[in-house]
Amino acid sequence: MNRKKQVTPTTIFTDIGGVMLTNGWDRNGRIKAIRKFKLDPVETEERHHLTFDTYESGKISLDEYLKRLVFYKKRNFSEPDFRKFMFEQSRPFPDMLKLIRGIKEKYGIKIAVVSNEGRELNNYRIQTFGLNEFVDFFISSSFVHFRKPDADIFKVALDIAQVSPEKVIYIEDRPMFVQVADGLGIRGIIHKDYETTSKVLASFGWTL
Repeated sequence: MNRKKQVTPTTIFTDIGGVMLTNGWDRNGRIKAIRKFKLDPVETEERHHLTFDTYESGKISLDEYLKRLVFYKKRNFSEPDFRKFMFEQSRPFPDMLKLIRGIKEKYGIKIAVVSNEGRELNNYRIQTFGLNEFVDFFISSSFVHFRKPDADIFKVALDIAQVSPEKVIYIEDRPMFVQVADGLGIRGIIHKDYETTSKVLASFGWTL
C-alpha cells in the first residue's frame, strides 16, 4: 500500500466482488453452469470472453448476453432457469460487510463502490445483500460505461463522490486496479482477507 501521502482519508472506494461478496459471474461459476446445463466448455468460454466486457460496460442487456452465450440455439432448459442459477452464485463475506457498514456508521465517512458488473447482476447483488443500506455511490461499469482498469472510472468516482484522490482509501483484490488508482493519487489496499484489511483500516483510525 502506498503510504507516501498522509492526508486524513474521508472516503472509502471498494470493489464488490472479491471484497464484500464473491465474484458475480467468474470462471468457477461458469464451470458449474457448464456442468449443470451440459454446455460445451470451449465454446461457452470463448463466447463469454468475446461478449462479457460488452455486457459489463452496459452496452447490452443480460438477455442479450445470455442469447450470445447460451441461447443462440434451442436448449432443453429456460433462460429464467439459467439466470436464476447465475444469480445464485453470489455469496456474502459477512465479516467484510459488517466492517464496511460499521465504519460508515461509526465515523460517517462516504462509501463508494467502484466495480465491473453488468446492470442486472449488479442490481440483484445490491438489493439482495443490502449494499444500498450503507453505500453512498455506485460507480458500476454498466452505469458509467467505463471498466477497470480504465482510469476514467476512478475519475468519474472522484467527481461523483466530490472528493480529492488523497482523501480516498481504495479496497480492491486485484493488484493491477490498485496500481491504476495509485497513478491518480488514490491510496489502495490490496485485499487478501478480513484480518489484513481491518488492520490497515485501523491504522487510519477506523476501528470497530
